[in-house]
Amino acid sequence: MRRSLKIALLGVTMLVLAGCSEADTHQIKNLAMPDRATAQGPYTYELWKWAWVAAMVTGVIVWGLIFYAVVKFRRRSDDEVPRQTRYNLPLEVFYTIAPVLMCVVFFFHTVRVQDEVIKIEPEPDLTVEVMGQQWSWTFNYGVGEQDPTATAGEDDNGEPDFAYDDYVYFSGTGRVIPTLYLPVDRTVQFNLHSPDVIHDFGVPSFLVKMDVIPGRVNKLQVTPTVEGTYAGKCYELCGVSHSRMLFNVEVVSQAEYDAYLAELAEAGNTADSPLLGGSYVRDQVGLEDDSEGSNE
Repeated sequence: MRRSLKIALLGVTMLVLAGCSEADTHQIKNLAMPDRATAQGPYTYELWKWAWVAAMVTGVIVWGLIFYAVVKFRRRSDDEVPRQTRYNLPLEVFYTIAPVLMCVVFFFHTVRVQDEVIKIEPEPDLTVEVMGQQWSWTFNYGVGEQDPTATAGEDDNGEPDFAYDDYVYFSGTGRVIPTLYLPVDRTVQFNLHSPDVIHDFGVPSFLVKMDVIPGRVNKLQVTPTVEGTYAGKCYELCGVSHSRMLFNVEVVSQAEYDAYLAELAEAGNTADSPLLGGSYVRDQVGLEDDSEGSNE
């Protein structure tokens, strides 16, 4: 019986593994997480990995106790009545304290990882003003000298206080998915703005995301470490056309990044300050007032 069970289990395992493609195998190896493309990504991945380990250890213990009880205390004859136990104090203390300790450990490591991924360096290499609106994105790139002390809002006198004196930008529309360009191995700060409702700025391969809240400028820093093309999107349900809020990310060399900014300037996409909504919110091509997903 045992030998037959082992052979059957081995056969099922081989059948399952044979049906896995290379992509599936890669996903299994990554525990269903994307490849890490930023310096902050490994912190999130390690938390995810060890959470899986803790869950599997807990599962093995629980299933082991269940099978032990099934076998050890099974009824062996029709007229047998198992000994009745109303309580077991040591066991009850254990299954009360153990989950509490697990939650404390998880909380500690979650806070530690959170502090790492949302940490703000006082002098990032560059700052990008990101505007998320119903239902696309605008990326504003600073040109010239950066002022890392800028608040990305208003100063004490009510004047705009941004990190650069000049900007180039690219705006998505209802028909055009925008692309965010970032230089590799440079710490980038995103100042996140919304003129309408709550959105959420995230790139799966960055393994970090942050809410975009109207009336408040949230700040997020990442350091891309792998050149390539990545997909980004809004993670917060923000209205009927939420699914349109997609964007692409190109992580390129510093020279390619500078060339892209020069292309935007040559195309006339220049401004003295970032484009952050206002009346512009209602001017998206493809989102006219009588169309599905308009702001009416």
